[in-house]
Amino acid sequence: MTWTIAGSLQVENATDRPDLLAAPVAAALRRTPDASRIGIAEIDPTLADTAEFCAAYGSPLEASANCVVVAGKRAGEERFAACLVLATTRADVNGVVRRRLDVRKASFAPTDTAVELTGMEYGGITPVGLPDGWPLLIDQAVANAPELIIGSGIRGSKLLIPGEVLVKLAGAEVIDGLGR
Repeated sequence: MTWTIAGSLQVENATDRPDLLAAPVAAALRRTPDASRIGIAEIDPTLADTAEFCAAYGSPLEASANCVVVAGKRAGEERFAACLVLATTRADVNGVVRRRLDVRKASFAPTDTAVELTGMEYGGITPVGLPDGWPLLIDQAVANAPELIIGSGIRGSKLLIPGEVLVKLAGAEVIDGLGR
């Protein structure tokens, strides 16, 4: 596949480079029918944060999507979801996400909790390979994107993926207005 958003990245098929993936991401890709449509590129892990990454590799910010883990409680039960929004927007955590999780208050999960539960590195958390049963809330703009750059589960690489592949992931729900 030819990636127009790759900038200076050297893109390979993600299934050919499990060494560049967090373990849960590699396992999920093995079960993903569209895995051949997902690319991966090795990057400098110190440049994993979106703005630094885009500046260093010439990838457009509007083609990057960020995955955040959100938590909330209801009747003593802690509920989690992953939210995927364009890097140019922010997830509406205390509106859209709070209502979807049916919790009184939602907030970003603490870093150590997100890392422990996902098995991924902070700064590399991705919607591919999330824990079973978690909703994956995807902003409509992400779902519509022909190509996106997202985390790979580690800080040393990025996945390149079409929005239409993301919406087929386990637990995926497309929500208009998730990103603001």
